[in-house]
Amino acid sequence: MSTDDLPTVPTVPLDPAEPYPAAPPLPSERRTSRGTAVALGTVFVGLLIIAVGNLVHLPYAIMSPGPATNVLAAGGGDGGKAQLITISGRTTYPATGALDFTTVRVNGGPGYPVSVWDVLKAWLDGHQEVYPVDALFPPSQSAQDVSAENQAQMTDSQQEATAVALRALGIPVTQVVSVGQVAKDAPSGDALRVGDVITSVGGAKVADSSQIRAQVQKVTPGGVLAVGVVRDGRPVTVDARTGAASGRTVLGVVLAVGFRFPFTVKIDAGDVGGPSAGLMFSLGIYDKLTDGSITGGQKIAGTGTIDASGTVGAIGGIRQKMAGAHEEGAAWFLAPADNCNEVVGHVPDGMQAVKVATFDEAEAAVTRIGRGDTGSLPHC
Repeated sequence: MSTDDLPTVPTVPLDPAEPYPAAPPLPSERRTSRGTAVALGTVFVGLLIIAVGNLVHLPYAIMSPGPATNVLAAGGGDGGKAQLITISGRTTYPATGALDFTTVRVNGGPGYPVSVWDVLKAWLDGHQEVYPVDALFPPSQSAQDVSAENQAQMTDSQQEATAVALRALGIPVTQVVSVGQVAKDAPSGDALRVGDVITSVGGAKVADSSQIRAQVQKVTPGGVLAVGVVRDGRPVTVDARTGAASGRTVLGVVLAVGFRFPFTVKIDAGDVGGPSAGLMFSLGIYDKLTDGSITGGQKIAGTGTIDASGTVGAIGGIRQKMAGAHEEGAAWFLAPADNCNEVVGHVPDGMQAVKVATFDEAEAAVTRIGRGDTGSLPHC
């Protein structure tokens, strides 16, 4: 074969100072580089979305289950070293079982905004509920206002719970209702002062906070009420303008309920605020002053405000409170009668919700549960 038949081979420079030309990337390598870039871009966009979601705050508040606390046991603000309820100057008796007051956690109030992701997660969680923030907190309230109001309501509930329990045992108490706090934008702010002891509303004498609230509700928001008070030791009548909040007529003040008791009752609930533990406090005090345990060793949870007349009032977040009680192992739950529409269809499996409207009904229910006589207990 002649040399002309051989293929021509290209020459390559052999000068070591001159590099070989780079080989073009293979198609698979080009695909890998492009795929890596797309993956990195996707991760970056995802992280950006997450960051933006955390930074964007929404005008919502989220309710979720909080802890349940046994009022018969140790607890409170000292790390659990002392009893939650302590009584001195009167004979007390050992109490077994549990009477748990229940709580909710609220995120999204003044000073504690929630993010897009917080709201989305709550919407997907069957035990959480999302509300417009204005439905739970007045627009003008600050975080400090909320804290002060919650603590005032807690003090009020403890005093009323003590009064109810003592009266149920035939022990006389005297009630004194005063103005504990005046909101910054209170419609009656130019008439009422902190420390005023309220003696009459709208011309009618009042002896407790429930009577004051009832008299205020008789007036259309914006109307004026004659309020009789004792100020600096002397009686005065002032004209107090009313306003509206959550569909009710209000004066814009927090009532401080005080009583004169023949012995000392102290309740240390730690940093928990609000009025909804009143019912369980009253039952705990009653149990400690009663020979024998009314629970019979059972674990019973519940919620509800209590006023000096012994009426159990509705509360917010009852679904979350039932869920929290269930997580703590309670088989029985005392529910305010006025919350029954929220209870039906939401009682956790293995738990029974008992309807109560007064302290007497709640005490009778606990006693019957303790005895195992539960066949005809009222349910929602």
